[in-house]
Amino acid sequence: MWLVAAMLSWSVRAFQQQVGRGRGGRRGLVLRAYDHAGIEARWQAYWDAEGTFKAPAKPSEKKKYVLDMFPYPSGSGLHVGHPAGYTASDVMARYWRMQGFEVLHPMGWDAFGLPAEQHAVETGQHPRKTTKENIATFKRQLKALGFSYDWERELSTTDAEYVKWTQWIFLRLFEMGLAEQKEVAVNWCPALGTVLANEEVINGLSERGNHPVVRQPLRQWVLKITEFADELLSARDLDWPAGTLRSQREWIGKSRGARVQFGPLEVFTTRPDTLFGATFVAIAPEHPLAEELCERGDKLEELEEYRERVSRMSDMDRQLGGGGKTGFATGSFVPHPLMPDEAELPVWVADYVFSGVGTGAVMGVPAHDARDFEFATLFDLPVKRVVEGGDLPFSEPGTCVGSGLEFDGLETEECKARVIEKLESLGKGSAATTYKLRDWVFSRQRYWGEPIPIYFPVVSKSTGEPLESSQELVDYDIKYDQPIPLADSELPLELPEVDDFSPGDDPRGCLARATDWRFFAKNGNWYARETNTMPQWAGSCWYYVRFADPRNPDALVSPQAERWLPVDLYVGGSEHAVLHLLYARFWHKVLFEIGVVSSPEPFSKLVHQGMILGADGEKMSKSRGNVVNPDEVVEASGADALRLYEMFMGPLDAVKPWQTDQVAGVVRFRDRAFAACERAVDDAPLHPDTLSILHKTMRKVTLDIEALAFNTAISALMVLVNHLQTLDRVPKLAAEKLALMLSPFAPHLAEECWSKLGHDPSVAHHPWVRWDDALCLDATITLPIQVNGKVRAKLQLPPDAPEADVKRLALQDPSIAKFLTADTDLKKFIYVPGRIVNLVVSTS
Repeated sequence: MWLVAAMLSWSVRAFQQQVGRGRGGRRGLVLRAYDHAGIEARWQAYWDAEGTFKAPAKPSEKKKYVLDMFPYPSGSGLHVGHPAGYTASDVMARYWRMQGFEVLHPMGWDAFGLPAEQHAVETGQHPRKTTKENIATFKRQLKALGFSYDWERELSTTDAEYVKWTQWIFLRLFEMGLAEQKEVAVNWCPALGTVLANEEVINGLSERGNHPVVRQPLRQWVLKITEFADELLSARDLDWPAGTLRSQREWIGKSRGARVQFGPLEVFTTRPDTLFGATFVAIAPEHPLAEELCERGDKLEELEEYRERVSRMSDMDRQLGGGGKTGFATGSFVPHPLMPDEAELPVWVADYVFSGVGTGAVMGVPAHDARDFEFATLFDLPVKRVVEGGDLPFSEPGTCVGSGLEFDGLETEECKARVIEKLESLGKGSAATTYKLRDWVFSRQRYWGEPIPIYFPVVSKSTGEPLESSQELVDYDIKYDQPIPLADSELPLELPEVDDFSPGDDPRGCLARATDWRFFAKNGNWYARETNTMPQWAGSCWYYVRFADPRNPDALVSPQAERWLPVDLYVGGSEHAVLHLLYARFWHKVLFEIGVVSSPEPFSKLVHQGMILGADGEKMSKSRGNVVNPDEVVEASGADALRLYEMFMGPLDAVKPWQTDQVAGVVRFRDRAFAACERAVDDAPLHPDTLSILHKTMRKVTLDIEALAFNTAISALMVLVNHLQTLDRVPKLAAEKLALMLSPFAPHLAEECWSKLGHDPSVAHHPWVRWDDALCLDATITLPIQVNGKVRAKLQLPPDAPEADVKRLALQDPSIAKFLTADTDLKKFIYVPGRIVNLVVSTS
């Protein structure tokens, strides 16, 4: 036992000596270990008690609004991938406060939606209860990480006051004619009892639960996002990732071209110059003339079978065609508009053609369109080249061929114009613009969502007259064609209390069974409420606006609080490029149009953090068993260590694998930084080398933070800490600057160091560091000297050395002088200040 005790004692002494010992054998003080748990709990309590991060009700001119895409509070809580974006936004919020900005940095919960309701169906527990429990877990985890949120502005999309204003926006959309009912083909999942977005359907199955999904027509509320297509395409002033803007442009899909008549069928094409290369016409399975064309070709039974098969495919499956394109010939033919005397073109039904895009019919030009080429190859249809160029299918501009004397030899753009002129003169077509973007299906046949604030008259089925008593509700019709909006004073319309959350197989949804809520009398007549609810996207469309004024009972946002907008920095995942981000821009433009907001765009700068993968390089998920809980990391190493590690792993937008064993490296850095601050003394001299390193670090950390290059900013801080370790006595000024620079990344550590250095808390609003550019210059630089492009010598010079001195010293260098003899001629002396010297020498 004595041996074990002796070895343990020796290990402790060795550790203490190592903590106090810098490089080069210098000795410092023996210091206590860093108590991350106690220190972090103490400063978090201080921030809460003092309201350190509370934003003012209205901002001054110098403001910054920093926002995360707020989370859906699932039952599993956070994993270590989630805090990456939250930490990045918090770094910027803390940095900007120290730069003198008033900062709004809020957090809330996107809490309606299918997962909570499915849990309610499976357990019988009200989704409100599970949502509240999940929010408590998320909030505890976020607070443990020391994020500088203004928690007084916390909100949930399920709060009655929030629902009120979501419904208020819907009513404005309804008044403007932007919200209307349509019967549209939707992705209907009988097992989940709801409509699903295209993105929620994978290979004909629901993303959640893998249930079969079919396409069928349903009465739906739709929002006319298409009316804002051109405004959504205009994004010149947005500092967004190029890929996200490109995705939105492609999703909107503006196309200029022509509408062309092939007999009874009107097609849209962006390449009217290729009209003479058309060898077939393809229509969507849902096209209104499909029955007539198939009846003419005796293919009605095949059409019915094909439609049933296609109904199990999502639009995305059809568009991407992962399993190959499908279709069949209708047996009907249509004439070519400019070649009516030649053989007519066969009409096909094809899954890659959509009824809601263009006209629901396309001209098949296999030689110059990849989708048409694939389809023609599959079904052995003719391929006719009419544009000179590369290998088929050739879709680039070129010279028109094989289209008759009138058009042959024309370049693509001129040919397009001439073909359109010809079609218009014959009454066979016209110039046109179309969009891939379709109106937003806004109905969900589920319980856990915002009720749509619309009701309808109820009439007697036999007489058509309004019902006057509840006894007549056994024989009634609902006049869905006469929607009536709730008055603003009647908001919020809240969900009824129900015992059964299952949707059943009724496409009207769960709320159709809540008859006491659904039917009501008003002014002697009976009415029925809308039983569809809004999708989860509704609440997330505008939450950033409400954060500016979350407790206002009288307005969505006051003009004074609205001055926080637009959001200066928005951080979140790239997976929301064409859903949340597009929908939010749409709603914001509506609010701009009615004068609620004064900016035309919601988010000035957008940043996508890269995904943090599991240690196995795969996406973190329970099924893979690679999820790491941040609670475990915080308990073992501390919140600052987690924050530092996630920012140090690599560039913010890069995909990175989590490696728990690498956290130890930032823990050592944290402990050394704390040790340096504890050793700081007032009278320690600030030597020129230390002063230079300090100012270089302040400049680099500042510029790197501005560029969101957090990993290299932390690297610079590590270099500074390593230098301070080598000093016998750490200057207090250097330690103070270190603490200030640590604050955005490791706020608990920074507060503790600041306090240890004798300052009153908190460092959070202390002015940021300033550097002197003159002190960032190296005393000397190494200047390579080339002769005819090859380095032959190097000079040590001041960085601002005059060119005459540089030339004199270069020519005197023995390694250079040997190239300058009586047999050579110095043709040119090239000097790039601070970079290089090149002598161009030729032989006489």
